This record gives sequence, structure tokens and C-alpha cells, in this order.
Amino acid sequence: MSLIVMKFGGSSVGTTERMQRVARRIVENRDAGHKVVVVVSAMGDTTDDLIDKSRELNPNPPAREMDMLLTTGEQISVALLSMTIHGLGRQAVSMTGWQAGIRTESVHAKARITDIRPDKIHEALHDGQIVIVAGFQGMTEDGEITTLGRGGSDTTAVALAAAVQADVCEIFTDVDGIYSTDPRVVKNARKLDEISYDEMLELANLGAAVLHPRAVEYAKQYNVKLVVRSSFNHNEGTTVKEEAVMEQGIVVSGIAFDKDVVRISILGVEDVPGVLAGVFGALADGGINVDIIVQSGVMGGKADFSFTIGSGDRDKALAIIEGNRSAVPYRETTSEDELVKVSIVGAGMVSNPGVAAKMFRVMAELGVSIKMVSTSEIKTSCVIESGPLQDVVRALHTAYGLDTADQVFVGGPSERR
Repeated sequence: MSLIVMKFGGSSVGTTERMQRVARRIVENRDAGHKVVVVVSAMGDTTDDLIDKSRELNPNPPAREMDMLLTTGEQISVALLSMTIHGLGRQAVSMTGWQAGIRTESVHAKARITDIRPDKIHEALHDGQIVIVAGFQGMTEDGEITTLGRGGSDTTAVALAAAVQADVCEIFTDVDGIYSTDPRVVKNARKLDEISYDEMLELANLGAAVLHPRAVEYAKQYNVKLVVRSSFNHNEGTTVKEEAVMEQGIVVSGIAFDKDVVRISILGVEDVPGVLAGVFGALADGGINVDIIVQSGVMGGKADFSFTIGSGDRDKALAIIEGNRSAVPYRETTSEDELVKVSIVGAGMVSNPGVAAKMFRVMAELGVSIKMVSTSEIKTSCVIESGPLQDVVRALHTAYGLDTADQVFVGGPSERR
């Protein structure tokens, strides 16, 4: 008998038909003799609908009240799924995040898990019940409800798997596993049988939406066996593990892209020690996550530098820079949107020269100008204009030998047109 954590996203439980399919999938594991803990997201577009309704009433709602509102979506899912399983003649119990013992820091909208006390989960499993936990949510030590940020149900599932010492954590989605790039953009993307934690973490941080970065961090930290697979079939998925076997001839494992990119430039800054610390320290204090940083050459004792952030943080970042102008004087600031970041990731890059050069050559042949570059041992990222994104991704996918003869189908049979 194994202990399995199964996580289903919003698309997997978006309709009553899909909810019933998920329930049957869960019951299959229970009837095979396994103990089962399930983590569920809100149904379909429920979270987006709740956000839209809140903004109709208040364009800038308090973060605490948003957490109170958004956690209801997952509570609907777990209750309906538990009812569905009971309808199949099996015992199940639904729990909110706080009932499941998930404790978080006191930050609304993007709290981090600090502790999990899974006593109630173990009691229910001991009684032979399937435990269904609301993802994306927890509670502070003083009883405040919090959410973990978008994609937080992945984090809930992996953190629970670590806490209950599950044998495996299965993340169910609308594709068969992790692919070499988004199969909605490249229909003949390559399905990966396995991928390392480090490669997956890079891909997740660089825009691949299949797993939340914090979930991968938890899996790596606690050595949780993580499998990504389809909720619409029983095909083998992709295993995320400490070290993955590199496929013969494949140096680049995946291509990720991030459409949420803004470049901010600060021009005419004094070239003296402490300038970068002053600027980026102020941005960090303001909760702004900075990605790529590039400083140009110095002329007349003045320097220019640019950095990228998420588009939603642009106005706040510019206000922070302006508010810090007395400490770090500058001539002017500029910002540029309609940019994307395209990245190649692969453990084999560290020992194969010319991988980045091929990326630059492909973009040159497409007439694409590269605005910024960032590299590490296993990834290279380029910031470019958004227009040619899909052409660039497809060309890179072909150039690195990732194309296959198979066509990826996204979604279940009921979605086929």
C-alpha cells in the first residue's frame, strides 16, 4: 500500500463531467489499496470570475478581503468532489487548507508555507477515508486566512506530500506531462520522460506554466517524487527527480518564454560604489522582483543600466526609483513594454560549447534584435520584442533537435473539435 498525493487543477474539474472523471480516477487508486490525499484548485475560471467581480465593486480591494473571497473557490471544489466520491460509494472528507494544518506567514495574496501539521489528515486516512484538501490556501498562527499566490495549489500538493511522507505526488493537468515547450505553440513538441529538479525549476521560473516554481523548490528540498501526467488518460507522465537521464543527442531539454516582461532603464547615474545597492535595495524593500540586469559602459563618470521586471510592477518600480532619487541621482528613466523573454534550458549546456551561439544565430536569421541576455550553467535567456515570439520558439525548437513526428493534443476527448 502506497500513500499518494494527487493534485487536480481548475481545468481538470471545470465541469461536472470532468469532476466525475476525476472522482473515478481517485477511486481507482483507493480501490487498488492506496491511501489517497487529493489537492484541488478552483473550478475552471472561478478565481478569475471572483477577481473580476471584486474589481467591479472596488478597483483596489484590500488584500485581506481578497484572500477571504478567493479561498471560497477551492472550498467549492473540494466539497463537490467529496460529494461525487460519496456518490460512487466511497468515503471521503473535504478540508480547507487550515483544517489540513497548513500554516503560513502573515502575508496576504502570496504567503509562503511555514509549517504543516497534518494530524487531521492522518486521522482521516487511518479511518479509511479519501482526504480532499483545498489548494492555494492556509492560515497564519493568529487565525488569518491567506492565499499562496497563483499556482499555489501545486505548492500545497508538494508541501503536503512532504509533510505526510507520501510515496509520490502526482500533478494532473490537460497534457500528458512536461514538454520541450508549450505544445499550444509547437504542436510537435517532445514529451520528456524525466527531467531534473534544477532544469524544471529553471523552466518554471522562466515562464513554463506546467509547474509552479515554489512547488519544484519544495520537491527538491524534501526529495518528493513528482510526476506530471494527464487527467484525461492513463499515459505515463514525466517524472521530476534529482538527476535525469539525458537523452542521446539532446543538449537543450526545453524552451520557455515569459510574456510578462518590462524593461526599465536608469540613465546618467553616478559611477560610484553603492549605486546598484541603493537602487535594487529600494526595489527589494518594495517587493519588486528584478530579473535581468545590464550595465552599459561609463562615459564622463556617468553610467546607464537596465533591468527587467513583471509588467504589473512597472508603475510601482518607477515610483520607488523616483522616491529614491535624492539618494541615487540620475538624469532620466525610461520603460519599454511589449517585450518577451525566451530561454533555452538544459543540463547538457554546461559541457557543450556553442549552444548559446546557435540561439543567437537562429534569431539573427529571423531578423530579431536581442535587447538583453542572461546566462547560467544550464540556461540562456534573451529579451526580444513580442511580435516574433512564436516564430522564434518554433525555430529554436527545430534548431536544437526537439521536434517529433507526433502531434500533441491538449485537453480531453470532450474538447475535441
